[in-house]
Amino acid sequence: MTLREQFEKTGNWFFRWRSYLPLILFPVLLLALRQSEFLERIVGDFGEDLFEGLALAIAFTGLAVRCIVVGCAPRGTSGRNTKGQQAASLNTTGMYSIVRHPLYLGNFLIFLGMALFTEVYWFILVSVLAFWLYYERIMFAEEKFLQETFGDEFLDWAGKTPAFVPKFRNWQRPALPFSFRNVLKREYSGFFVIVASFTFIELAGEMFVVEVPKENAFEDLFWPIFFFVGLVIYMSLRTLKRKTTLLDVDGR
Repeated sequence: MTLREQFEKTGNWFFRWRSYLPLILFPVLLLALRQSEFLERIVGDFGEDLFEGLALAIAFTGLAVRCIVVGCAPRGTSGRNTKGQQAASLNTTGMYSIVRHPLYLGNFLIFLGMALFTEVYWFILVSVLAFWLYYERIMFAEEKFLQETFGDEFLDWAGKTPAFVPKFRNWQRPALPFSFRNVLKREYSGFFVIVASFTFIELAGEMFVVEVPKENAFEDLFWPIFFFVGLVIYMSLRTLKRKTTLLDVDGR
């Protein structure tokens, strides 16, 4: 098997399991949280709060990138499918006019925000390297599929559009108008992943790792309220998607 074939094979496998692969870092996360008070000791509570706010903002910026992409995507593209590569058409406008993999860019920002939230420098580096390792293979396999499917159309677009770092001067207006209903239908789970992950990291660091007495763990009510509101939004949108047609959009 050639290196190209090996890259494509592992990329397709990573593509199928991409939603679960970050869980491999879970034991490393618990180890890292034992050192999560380092920043607080250096910059104090206020400085730590600012840093945590920055991490949260980066993660939600990643979600916003995904929402911009999904809001203008036609049916059969930019999906969460896991069984194999799919593309009913080649997206080249909107976010796809400035970067070839805008959804993965959004995922990276979400992942980076979560890693930064731990405040442990070595875990941040490990997380970024792990992300790049498996998403590089996924992007390789995806582009191989797109080249075989769309031929010269893909090559022309890829020749002027960077893979991961946006080239903003290439911006072209999306072919389809933005649909907020499509975003609600397709990105509510990603929203809740962010809410649940940040809440877990915060409370795990306080309750289980730093060994703060349990009665003090919820002294700051922001995180339980943050999680509860996120859960209500998630369950509401999940119910609307599965039980009604309110979020359905023609052609999306």
